[in-house]
Amino acid sequence: MSKFFSTFVPDFEIIMEKISKSQVKLVKSLQVKKYRDELGLFVAEGEKCVEELRRAFELVHLYREGENATRTEIEQMSGLRTPQGVIGVFKKRNGANDANGVSDANDGLILALDGIQDPGNLGTIIRTCDWFGVHDIFCSSDTADCYNPKVVQATMGALVRVQVHYVNLPAWLQSQITNHQSQIKIYGTLLDGKDMYEVLQSAGRPDSEAVLQHSGLTGKAGHAVIVMGNEGNGISPEVRKFVTHPIRIPSYPKDAETSESLNVSIATAIVLAEFRRLGL
Repeated sequence: MSKFFSTFVPDFEIIMEKISKSQVKLVKSLQVKKYRDELGLFVAEGEKCVEELRRAFELVHLYREGENATRTEIEQMSGLRTPQGVIGVFKKRNGANDANGVSDANDGLILALDGIQDPGNLGTIIRTCDWFGVHDIFCSSDTADCYNPKVVQATMGALVRVQVHYVNLPAWLQSQITNHQSQIKIYGTLLDGKDMYEVLQSAGRPDSEAVLQHSGLTGKAGHAVIVMGNEGNGISPEVRKFVTHPIRIPSYPKDAETSESLNVSIATAIVLAEFRRLGL
C-alpha cells in the first residue's frame, strides 16, 4: 500500500474497493466532457498527479494496479498510451467552471484565454501560471475543458492552486473596464502589437515605479489582464476591441525570416516571465 494514500486518505479501504465492470465503464466515460459535466467527476493518472490533486479535490475512487485492479483493467480505463498504474476519480471543484464569486481582477495578474483548443497547451498554460503565481484564468466558453484528462495530466497538479473560470469573455472584459475604469490595462498578444519589452520597460529608468508609470499600471500587478488567443486565429475580433495595450514578442534577429508565430503556451510563459521580472 502506498505510504501517501494511507496517510492522506482516511477511508482508504472504501475508496480502494475492488473494481467492477460498471466502474471500468464509468471511468472510461470520463474521457468525454458530456459525462464529466453530468457526473461532476474527472479522472487523473499517475501517483504524483493524484497525490497533488488530493490536496484540493475530493477523491472518490482510487484504482491501483496489483491491488484492486489488474493491468488489463487499468489499460481499459486509461487515456494514456502507457498507463502509469494509478487512476484517481475526483469530484470537480464547485464553481470552478464559471466565474461565480470570482468576477474581478482586483488581486494580482489575471490571464484570459480566448479559444485555446489544444488540451496540452491549456494544461501547460495552467502549470505555467502556477509557477508564476497567477491564481486565476478566465477562459472563453470555447476554450478546452480544464478537466479533460490530457489537460489534467499536463498540469501536473497545478489545478490545486490555479482556478479556471469559463465566462462570456467579451462581457467579462467589459465588466472589468466598467469596474476599474482607467485603472485596468488589458494586454493582448497580437502579431501587429508593439514590442513587449518596449511597452513594459522604461527606457533608462530601471526603478519599478518608473516601469509602472511607463506601462500604465497603477500598482503592483493589481489591475492587469493578459489575453492570449487561439492557436490558429489569435485573439477574436470580439475580444480584441477590449485590448488597451496590444503587445508582441519580438523575434531575433529583428529583420530575419522566422516562424510566423510562437506556440501559445510558450508565448504565455515568455510574457508572464517578463511581467514578473519587472515586478508586475
